[in-house]
Amino acid sequence: MLKLKYLSLFVLVFQNTALVLTLRYSRTVQGPRYLVSTAVTIAEGAKVLVCLLVILYNNGIIATLNILKTEWTLARLVKVSVPAILYTVQNNLLYIALSHLDAATYQVTYQLKILTTALFSVLMLKKSLSRVQWGSLVILMVAVALVQMPSNQKESSESSTSSTIGLAAILVACLTSGFAGVYTELLLKSDNSIWVKSMQLSFVSMVTSLIGVFLSDWSAVMESGFLQGYSMLVWIVILLQALGGLVIAMVMKYADNILKGFAASISIVLSCLVSYVLLEDLTLSILFVIGSALVIVSTVLYGLPGRPAGGSKQSLL
Repeated sequence: MLKLKYLSLFVLVFQNTALVLTLRYSRTVQGPRYLVSTAVTIAEGAKVLVCLLVILYNNGIIATLNILKTEWTLARLVKVSVPAILYTVQNNLLYIALSHLDAATYQVTYQLKILTTALFSVLMLKKSLSRVQWGSLVILMVAVALVQMPSNQKESSESSTSSTIGLAAILVACLTSGFAGVYTELLLKSDNSIWVKSMQLSFVSMVTSLIGVFLSDWSAVMESGFLQGYSMLVWIVILLQALGGLVIAMVMKYADNILKGFAASISIVLSCLVSYVLLEDLTLSILFVIGSALVIVSTVLYGLPGRPAGGSKQSLL
């Protein structure tokens, strides 16, 4: 069990870091750009396939057909439509963010999803946070503010505008991530079939993304094709996204919050190193270093066990 625990840590670090770095590079490399809407659509379709394969592996063909017959109703799909649509928006925003921000700044700033998830958990699930957790959230806000403060080097107006777009995209993504995550937790409290629920979420997200292709990029698709700008790198990004569900399930089964905090911290450090040394798109400043260190501290602190600041509260369900 201990080996599986640390294997899940390694897999989580690899998937998180590799996805961010490859996605960033795919959006900045020379050559024709692929359409974000089509990439999100294919990634969600791949997640549907992955979930189906896992359900088949766990239950067999006959049982899987019975599960799909029971679970795949219009009412159940409508039930998951809210988080599914939010996840679709979030995935598109993350592509936009990494088109305008370096991987390290993205990794550090995206940890604000801990704050939004915590707040929505308190409001929607009536969860109680420990004093250490509340303190870690305050540290997190200060840390991200430090990272976003401009360095002494002057930025061009174009670069400043690009950074603002990336920051806005990632802040909205943090909000959608927090709400959708807690909403999904509410759904799972009434239905523990995580793979079936994940498959439903991915299916609705795929349909929503496909509608987005028609609404925003249909002319480009008709002109240059659905897979325009695709390369081996883009397919690797999509594969890493599709495998994300398997990684999350593995972590939920074998790891804990402390281990997930360490995984996020290691991912931040690795992203900073690769962005600075290989991609050369990160300008280090003393504020960025201090802010990144504080984000790592707050992430680890938030995962530590502790007594709630107040009395225990009942869940909505």
